[in-house]
Amino acid sequence: MVSLFSGRVLIRNNSDQDELETDAELSLRLENRLVLLFFGAGTCPKCQAFAPVLKDFFVRLTDEFYVLRAAQLALVYVSQDRTEEQQDLFLRDMPEKWLYLPFEDDLRRDLGRQFSVERLPAVVVLKPGGDLLTRDATEEIQSLGPACFANWQEAAEVLDRSFLQPEDLDEPPPRSLTEPLRRRKYRVDKAARGGRGARDGDEARAGGGEGAGLF
Repeated sequence: MVSLFSGRVLIRNNSDQDELETDAELSLRLENRLVLLFFGAGTCPKCQAFAPVLKDFFVRLTDEFYVLRAAQLALVYVSQDRTEEQQDLFLRDMPEKWLYLPFEDDLRRDLGRQFSVERLPAVVVLKPGGDLLTRDATEEIQSLGPACFANWQEAAEVLDRSFLQPEDLDEPPPRSLTEPLRRRKYRVDKAARGGRGARDGDEARAGGGEGAGLF
């Protein structure tokens, strides 16, 4: 995943606008995570309508107020805004954990061509290794909400991997978000071998105006 942004700068959407400009810094934020590339623009009406949905989706998966452990998820805003002021205004109310490319970086346009983005908004979902998982997940996010993440994890075959926690990277990672899924998988495997059945109890379940002149 780091190779996609190698040699580039990503900026955190926090008050200090911290820059991630080395491969080591990028690796801490992107490696072993599903990465969303959000193509949008502040002047696009459909982007304005979708942004609060995507913000809520991201916060409910990464904010410890909602989850025991932040999901292994990163989001990079790939601005299609016409001016830097429009980009800054759009990002002002978005989560601090979002990343974005500098306005002057031509990669903003190149990524749109690379992933064949034809309309805004668009959310490209990439596997931890950088391979394409979903070309545009906007409708899926709107209809399913945070449940998308579990579906993407399974599709990316990352259920049994050990991930670093997105924040507090120096601290020991807490219990995996996917532990309930692994337990269920192991109980099924054990039952198939004739072992004792799983304990009773229910498993908890995790839950555009089109841009003119895009590229």
